[in-house]
Amino acid sequence: MKATEFGESFIWGAAISAAQTESAAMADGKGVSIWDEFCLAQKGLFSSKFRIKNKHHLNYSSDFYVHFKTDIDLLKSMGFKHFRFSIAWSRILPDGETINPQGIAFYQSVIQYCIDVEIEPWVTLYHWDLPAVLEKKGGWTNRAILDWFALYATICVTNFTKVKQWMVLNEPSVFVGAGYFFGIHAPGKTGFNNFFKAMHHANLCIGHIFRLIKSINPELKVGSTFSFTHVESIDDQNRNVNAAFLADLLINRLFFEPIIGLGYPKEEIKILKQIEKYILPEDALNLKTPLDFIGIQTYTREVFKWNPLNPVLRIKQVPAKLRTTELTAMDWEIYPPSIYHVLKKIDAYQTGIPLIITENGMALNDKLVEGEIKDDKRIAYFKAHLEQVKKAINEGVDLKGYFAWSLIDNFEWAEGYHPRFGLVHIDFASKQRTLKQSGHWFKLFLR
Repeated sequence: MKATEFGESFIWGAAISAAQTESAAMADGKGVSIWDEFCLAQKGLFSSKFRIKNKHHLNYSSDFYVHFKTDIDLLKSMGFKHFRFSIAWSRILPDGETINPQGIAFYQSVIQYCIDVEIEPWVTLYHWDLPAVLEKKGGWTNRAILDWFALYATICVTNFTKVKQWMVLNEPSVFVGAGYFFGIHAPGKTGFNNFFKAMHHANLCIGHIFRLIKSINPELKVGSTFSFTHVESIDDQNRNVNAAFLADLLINRLFFEPIIGLGYPKEEIKILKQIEKYILPEDALNLKTPLDFIGIQTYTREVFKWNPLNPVLRIKQVPAKLRTTELTAMDWEIYPPSIYHVLKKIDAYQTGIPLIITENGMALNDKLVEGEIKDDKRIAYFKAHLEQVKKAINEGVDLKGYFAWSLIDNFEWAEGYHPRFGLVHIDFASKQRTLKQSGHWFKLFLR
């Protein structure tokens, strides 16, 4: 299989995010983000354990802030022509209000260098690193975030005029679920009230910012990315099938269906009725958003069964490690048909909006041995998943592109630096870059 089989206009790229790769957490006027604070947080008042494994801190990641030209050159050397990256909100507006000229200058340099070497920049406005000062005002649980985000987005779009492709949010279901319900990601909040408010405001922001950007320049292409996971029942017993149905609703539908005009599926789970107290009369109309493209981020399959011990949601995930030995370093199941099923599921909504895979990849415990990283399992992962992608396209799915996650090894949120997703290996001590065998494979695939 070669890239040419996908058509000449198919988009091939690789992706990173600011918080996971830039380092320079306090450099050149950057403000504190919720992840800067979360990296220092401990579990509970009397615990000596930190929220991040091994007390890792995002400040010691890949140092893209310094090495961005090298990294973009590596991306180009592999044959990619598109680069997805995010802007750190707290580098642009350290206090949530005042522009940091050095932050503007940095991203202008990144964008200009992309253009100089004929790489198309795709910019994500929010990849989870909210300024800490705004979180102290409620963050995503405060409806005022629509105004905070509008100010930030306006500054970005008017200063980075050479960017033609924009994404509003990265995986709202994940940063809201993990950060405002389970508390395992920044800012570490929990509970249904926090979750419902943050969810609704995040969903509203997609439409709000889409319309704002279009009002500034109607020619710009604006999408948003969503996390989708292929969900299955452990068997065909009715109660387990119903559990999988509810899991799919919470994981996949809850943050996507409102954007395409179907509203919240609150009639199907009683607890979701609580969302109504946060919905204003005009919100239903504002939620529906005619995005220019839908970003799909998918990695694995999850299996569920009925759980009689849960009084609210009678569902339980069956861990992948209990079902298979084919696992990534994140303990995610390696199941290539999952990407095909996700594409078919989204296509079945018949939105008429083109799809782009904005993240797909595999974490391994890569080791540098005699100057090489032999990541054969990652190559096999990409091959198998791209075969499933091609199958979906052959069956009529309107898929326009594919971004590998990730270009370089990065800070993997609460997992720290142990899982490595990159096509480029990073020695986090020396910052030396080494192209992995999977990067060499993409060279041949895209040539």
